[in-house]
Amino acid sequence: MKIMKTNNFGLIWRLSALALAALLWGCATPTSEQPQTAATPTPPPVQPVPFDDAVLKAANDLFSRAQLPAAGAGEPMKHALVIDPLIDGVSGSQSVATQSMEARLVELVKSKYPQFTVQPFSTEAVAKSPIVLVGTFTGVNKEGKTEGVREAFRVCLALADLKSGKIISKGVARAKPEGVDITPTAYFNDSPAWTPDQATEGYIKTCQGTKPGDPINPLYADRILTAALVSEAIDAYNNRQYRKALDLYQSALRSPGGEQLRVYNGLYLASWKVGRRNEAAQAFGRIVDYGLTNKRLAVKFLFKPGSTDFWPDRQVTGPYPVWLKQIAQRTAENEGCLEIVGHTSRTGPEPINDRLSLLRAGTIKQKLESDAPELRTRTIANGVGSRENLVGTATDDARDALDRRVEFKVVDCRAPI
Repeated sequence: MKIMKTNNFGLIWRLSALALAALLWGCATPTSEQPQTAATPTPPPVQPVPFDDAVLKAANDLFSRAQLPAAGAGEPMKHALVIDPLIDGVSGSQSVATQSMEARLVELVKSKYPQFTVQPFSTEAVAKSPIVLVGTFTGVNKEGKTEGVREAFRVCLALADLKSGKIISKGVARAKPEGVDITPTAYFNDSPAWTPDQATEGYIKTCQGTKPGDPINPLYADRILTAALVSEAIDAYNNRQYRKALDLYQSALRSPGGEQLRVYNGLYLASWKVGRRNEAAQAFGRIVDYGLTNKRLAVKFLFKPGSTDFWPDRQVTGPYPVWLKQIAQRTAENEGCLEIVGHTSRTGPEPINDRLSLLRAGTIKQKLESDAPELRTRTIANGVGSRENLVGTATDDARDALDRRVEFKVVDCRAPI
């Protein structure tokens, strides 16, 4: 009898479980009253088109869809438009390509969109709260990410209305890499250092990740008058008007939000060009302090290919002792600890790049310690090869100089070094 009870109990349990499963299955299975919802199809990847076509597509979408503010009584129907120079969406650099894009945008507005009148990007124009065009041009891989092999360029354009504080239009496209020249302009080519910067970050965020109706990123809006000054200074430097550039960078530094990397790099470069070596050294010290405050500073030391020796051109490497001395002294004074990280471009086998980047970081470590012996117990060398490329073109020239940087990262001194 015990066995029969046990079997009956098991049979009852199994039947109950089957009934419950059937009930649940009925709830989960779509019926005529509950039609099945089809899964949302994944949108096809954006197909890159030739550079000129990509710029034209993004620009026409931008201007034709602009939600322009209504003109008030007695106000002209035309809207003032200024272009804050387009930049790379990772490094913040301006290049031959971004300058070419800007020229095309100006031509297009004049020929096809008479509702806009293009004005220079100046403090006078910005003070009148015009519409501002910002744009990024960024190398991306097949998945649209800024890593690995860059196989296209993502074009992003946005119109920001300073009066309303809103984004009023967007235009996007993707360009093929053929015929695209991303050689940096003179100022960005000569700039010795790079680190994430709030002013540049605000510009990029104003373009990327926004839609019409969104507010302008405050990091950008709060610094736009200073951005106009910085733009004038960069133009002066590019035109070899170094004293004018120095005056403009000094004015920018005194302006709200002027304590930014583009200004410190500009002060260093213009001071060096006019022969003010002591002022240049102090300006580079400010670059170092800014980087240490932000826990990260990348410096463009140029090495001979496959070597730990600096490039044998005094025009290029002449300032390096000044840079190294300022990095060593400022780090020592701040009682900080550093991880010194070497980087390479992605040409060559990765194991060799890893080894070379480590050796170069070790070389810089030794040079810092010779200037500040107390750093021997406060620095560590590391190499990451090409895994953290910012540009990713593997051209091994001025276009991807940032990929061959040496980076200084502030680390916790309490951790083992």
